[in-house]
Amino acid sequence: MARRRKEEARETRERILDAAITVFHERGVARPSLTDIAELAGVTRGAVYGHFRNKADLLSAMAARIDLPADSLCEGGLGPCTDPLGELRSRWLALYREIVRNRQWQLIFEILFHRCELVDESGEIRDRMLEGHGRGIDRVHRLLQQAVEAGQLAPDIDTRVAAHFLHAALIGLLHDWLLRPEAFDFATQGERFIDATLELIAHSPQLRRAQ
Repeated sequence: MARRRKEEARETRERILDAAITVFHERGVARPSLTDIAELAGVTRGAVYGHFRNKADLLSAMAARIDLPADSLCEGGLGPCTDPLGELRSRWLALYREIVRNRQWQLIFEILFHRCELVDESGEIRDRMLEGHGRGIDRVHRLLQQAVEAGQLAPDIDTRVAAHFLHAALIGLLHDWLLRPEAFDFATQGERFIDATLELIAHSPQLRRAQ
């Protein structure tokens, strides 16, 4: 009996999350209420509060359904690897391909990038997104440092500046594609964009430390 109740609670939670994705994607985050989400999920408002404190909680749970860039890059820890640039490339490419394949991932990324207007819980939402952004930058920075140690990048490259440049470029491409998915083939062009960005980092004099 206890196992059945636990399973029913899990199913209710997932149904609420499914409804939240639909509501937030169609109407944004600020306007709809938790009552709107409850109605679409076929549950009471109290049931929503039984699983989530507020919209920030819902957004956090939604984000847990996907691999955010920081999660993809941090997978497997921060230990040394023999091909840092290859690891960076393969993880970004895998993320891009999964976003193209998985419609729910697309919806969640669109919500996080384009539907998160200011709400009462916006401070908490922003803090969580900044934390993920910071982890992503740190992981890229660590991989670039390892690439220097492995001889894949010049020893005078400013790895901190390069990490911010790389992260901004790759997130920017995803951001643009979500605005206009019909504009280009994301999986194919994404691979070219990743390779071009890595080449730019390796050869641009603007990314070298001042002597």
